[in-house]
Amino acid sequence: MKGIILAGGSGTRLRPLTGVVSKQLLPVYDKPMIYYPLSVLMLAGIRDIQIISTKTHLDMFRALLGDGSQFGLRLDYAAQDEPRGIAEAFLIGEEHIGDSPVALILGDNVFHGPGFSSLIASCVARLDGCELFGYPVKDPQRYGVGEVDAAGRLVSLVEKPAMPRSNLAVTGLYLYDNDVVDIARRLTPSTRGELEITDVNLAYLAQGRARLSELGRGFAWLDMGTHDSLLQASQYVQLLEQRQGERIACLEEIALRMGFITHQQCLALGSELGSSGYGDYVRELAGRAVPAA
Repeated sequence: MKGIILAGGSGTRLRPLTGVVSKQLLPVYDKPMIYYPLSVLMLAGIRDIQIISTKTHLDMFRALLGDGSQFGLRLDYAAQDEPRGIAEAFLIGEEHIGDSPVALILGDNVFHGPGFSSLIASCVARLDGCELFGYPVKDPQRYGVGEVDAAGRLVSLVEKPAMPRSNLAVTGLYLYDNDVVDIARRLTPSTRGELEITDVNLAYLAQGRARLSELGRGFAWLDMGTHDSLLQASQYVQLLEQRQGERIACLEEIALRMGFITHQQCLALGSELGSSGYGDYVRELAGRAVPAA
């Protein structure tokens, strides 16, 4: 499976923070925002990943992450000149996707919870069409809302419904088979001139090939699109890391646990991080056995 991180947009709701830098490069406590979605794809076992952003910001992502080989990944980059919808990612990334299935994640989403890596792996293994992830919210009217049957099959999907049929908001993580490229190519832009991801999901729903897995109690899904939500995400990460002594979305740790890099390579990465607390953590990891992700 290939991966795509959509890290475009102008971040207008976060101005002036995003006046000269991409939103997805802003710090979320102790690491750049882009680390969080990248860690999700790595936990799913995905190593061939494309980052889509604006031409203005692509060099910043390259400077931070390079070609990904230090994490046992293959990263490449592509530009979305203007925000023309989430589903355009499949057209921009068509060559990257090739004949593979694909996981798309939005660059400003944080996912964290017990057993998350196992859940993602099982969803990848059973993928037949489209797999979405739903998160229970108290105000579903603000989201795209999915309704499922007892087997987890998606039976309805409505964007910002006046009368929601469930409380499951569709999150910014999507798994698709290779048909998604053709589906995206056939889409008509919405009234706001964008290729809507909801229309992609509705196409799979019409075929009876869409599922939705619930991220239930104990999971956290955070969308960092405002100053308040960015601060809340940082506070969430800070609290858990300080209480538990483990890092969230530490790419070096995930790469080591997944077998993408060796302990020696992990130690070298830790040394490059200098005397920061993050660097100390990575060096300590390299010196001991790490359980599987």
